[in-house]
Amino acid sequence: MCGIVGYIGPKKVVPVIIEGLRKLEYRGYDSAGIAVVTPEGKLEIRRASGKLRNLEEVIRKHPIDGTYGIGHTRWATHGRPTEENAHPHRDCSGQIVVVHNGIIENYLELKEQLQAEGHRFVTETDTEVVAHLAEKFSKGGVPLEEAVRLTLKELRGIYSLVFLSANDAHKIVAARLGPPSVIGIGEGEYFVASDIPALLEHTREIFFLADGDIAVLTKEGVRVMDHDGRTVARPTQHVNWDPIMAEKGGYKHFMQKEIFEQPRAVRDTLLGRISQDTGKIFLGDMLISEEQFRDFDHVRIVACGTSWHAGLAGKFMIERLARIPVEVDYGSEFRYRDPILDARTLTVCISQSGETADTLAAQREAKSKGSPTLAICNVMGSMITREAAGTILTHAGPEIGVASTKAFTAQLTALLLLAIRLGEVRGKLSDASAKTLLQEFTRIPHKIELVLQADATGFYETLARQFFRFTDFLYLGRGIHYPIALEGALKLKEISYIHAEGYPAGEMKHGPNALIDENLPVVVLATRDESDPDSMTRYEKSVSNIKEVKARDGIVIAVVTANDRLAREAADHLIELPPAPELLAPLLEIIPLQLLAYHIAVRLGCDVDQPRNLAKSVTVE
Repeated sequence: MCGIVGYIGPKKVVPVIIEGLRKLEYRGYDSAGIAVVTPEGKLEIRRASGKLRNLEEVIRKHPIDGTYGIGHTRWATHGRPTEENAHPHRDCSGQIVVVHNGIIENYLELKEQLQAEGHRFVTETDTEVVAHLAEKFSKGGVPLEEAVRLTLKELRGIYSLVFLSANDAHKIVAARLGPPSVIGIGEGEYFVASDIPALLEHTREIFFLADGDIAVLTKEGVRVMDHDGRTVARPTQHVNWDPIMAEKGGYKHFMQKEIFEQPRAVRDTLLGRISQDTGKIFLGDMLISEEQFRDFDHVRIVACGTSWHAGLAGKFMIERLARIPVEVDYGSEFRYRDPILDARTLTVCISQSGETADTLAAQREAKSKGSPTLAICNVMGSMITREAAGTILTHAGPEIGVASTKAFTAQLTALLLLAIRLGEVRGKLSDASAKTLLQEFTRIPHKIELVLQADATGFYETLARQFFRFTDFLYLGRGIHYPIALEGALKLKEISYIHAEGYPAGEMKHGPNALIDENLPVVVLATRDESDPDSMTRYEKSVSNIKEVKARDGIVIAVVTANDRLAREAADHLIELPPAPELLAPLLEIIPLQLLAYHIAVRLGCDVDQPRNLAKSVTVE
């Protein structure tokens, strides 16, 4: 959610921090600020409400300079999105500042206590109490890291915090409990940030702080200690992401670029994990044994948002190929219903960032009940991967657009790999069937490229021109295609602010039919796999749904397999896809739904990459 960048080193600090914050704009924010210690040892702060350009204008009018400092983009939780409430926040003396991502749950009682001790508060935020606590504990020349350590003992909640003190020069102190905090190790320079893209211009050597860690950054290096002051080791890892991947690369928006990166994301997630000759899957990085995979009698999938939709599709994949029952839960609901779990339940946690607060809480709930957890994640070294017994790392690369696209297709890829692996070890999927499926799997990236080619012809832009004025959409799908209908509806509502709903096509007669008239576009997923009798039955029933909508004057956009005849005769608009097996079709179906949502949002003039009220990484409940 909030973006944080800190730097200490030989470079001018302001450009480093501002550029780092720009790389984190995708997280969503409503104000920004920076604090720098000047060469003379004076602490200077600049803040502004609104976008980063407003802060840059403030700095242009009132320049600051230095070689270490911290910056922040704020996503408001406590207090209005004003300049006064923007971070960094300072203590009474103006010598200590702090930036914060998270929530301090006991800030009101702390504020009352500090006010009684004579501290003066000037903002509506929960973060300001942290600065005053640091001031309280730094009396008498106490080092900043010790004051921070004592401050943390007073806090309840979750936080990624970064501190500066003009009284303890050339030092930055960072602390984590919940939201991510990543340390970058450069050549004679050191960084702290809330996400990797802020660091890629400068270094690929990073490590994530663990919960309870306190990091002290100086010109000499980085030292990490726990809440009791004991030094702990956090080995660095090399990030393979190319900084250019985090730039738009000629595309109008990050979301558009990321839609077109999906063939590569699927290829890279498959790379090194399949054998077309034998039909075998190699997942690697697993503390879960083959015997455990064989003995599991239940699978639970926990996720949020788009990742939850991937999990729903994964349910169909795993149940069909491995013949094991699967339940899919929202991470935000999972732990509050006291789920029934044991060592023979595999809990799969899906998160693009690996830091989603609700999914992480669900993972810990599962572990506390003895269930091994497996992570599907795009960021190695993130909290969910560190706490899992195994990880299937998706290789989507950095995803900047708030509305997830390539991470979703990479998650579907990872889930199908898991389903095939479970089917193999449980003896439910023959070698011949696995080989056939994997051969088709390797053709999917090229087929996605074929689907994307239609965008260059202006097909989706033309379609968007016809539909951008409608205020409601309905998306229908059956079986594994129902989660794709849900995801298509989510993409439209996220970035265009048009109300959209995904629904199981078979449930139309149980209520939604009442909505249909000439003002309701209905998107129907009606692809077919002619080698699969169940798929053909589903297809025929989906065509019946199209006819029901048309009989009530509804407008139908049908997503179909090439050379379709039945849907073509009934639908108003047709989107044709290359043929694919039933379990692989979702990887193709989602592409036109993403493109339709994107072009409608662009036509409406919406901020496609940073939709209102949304953040990329939701690190608080």
